[in-house]
Amino acid sequence: MGELSVVATGLRFPEGPVALADGTVALVEIARGTVSRVAPDGTVSVIAEPGGGPNGLATGPDGALYVCNNGGFEWHEEPGMLRPIGTPAHYAGGRIERVDPKTGACRVLYERCGEHRLKGPNDIVFDRAGGFYFTDLGKTRPRDRDQGGVYYALADGSRIVQVVHPMVTPNGIGLSPDETTLYVAETEGGRLWAFDLAEPGVIRRQPFPSPNGGRFLFNQAGYQRYDSLAIDAEGNICVATLMTGAITVISPEGMLVRSVSLPDIYTTNICFGGPDRKTAYITLSGIGQLVSMPWPEAGLKLNFG
Repeated sequence: MGELSVVATGLRFPEGPVALADGTVALVEIARGTVSRVAPDGTVSVIAEPGGGPNGLATGPDGALYVCNNGGFEWHEEPGMLRPIGTPAHYAGGRIERVDPKTGACRVLYERCGEHRLKGPNDIVFDRAGGFYFTDLGKTRPRDRDQGGVYYALADGSRIVQVVHPMVTPNGIGLSPDETTLYVAETEGGRLWAFDLAEPGVIRRQPFPSPNGGRFLFNQAGYQRYDSLAIDAEGNICVATLMTGAITVISPEGMLVRSVSLPDIYTTNICFGGPDRKTAYITLSGIGQLVSMPWPEAGLKLNFG
């Protein structure tokens, strides 16, 4: 792998990087409650201030930024490390928001699916039809935690459906290049699942013993927790891996391609940019950095990126 370069420092638990056409990178700062922009020279500016816990980020078909807002965390800070440690007392639920990147105006699109309140929306991916899949990881309390799930929604706020429920802390989400497979990473247990799609928002459910209708694809020995992910142009799934601090690259057949070590146990997300999409932008959330490095494979071209 190529040399790691630090693009920006001093970020407050960055996540959800999106490489924009102008060479900047949009991302969220969960602990700051902002959607921010990082220029190539490392300058950070605020696009919007949705508050709560902006977590996942994607560009939609209208050019707006769509935000998975987890509602916020409690935080523990020590020299050189910031980490989430639980649900805040003021937590009021999670939501999906639309952000105008020019004005910073925020609009809530979804706070529930039917009678069920969204708890901790986390990661998001748009399909070529202009709808989006997102994970709801849920929230953790001292004696219990929520069941998580996966949802599909339209960008105009008119329709949301449940795709998968329950799942154990679903986090990263992505689509195969042909959009016939939806990949979802579970944080606790470090498992990667594949869901075969019948149509947008509908899976072909696997029978028992699948616990969620998906195909188990991959996990690793040892204490590793999976976070957000991105797909490369070869169809490999690049999963940000907590505790070991790495990007774990997994083939569509469920084989380990490589593991790329990084200097933060809170390596949380990856996206691809540059003229050939062979620059990986990675959020090192615990130490508050956005870094970049050359990547062997080009990233998959996003539908609206």
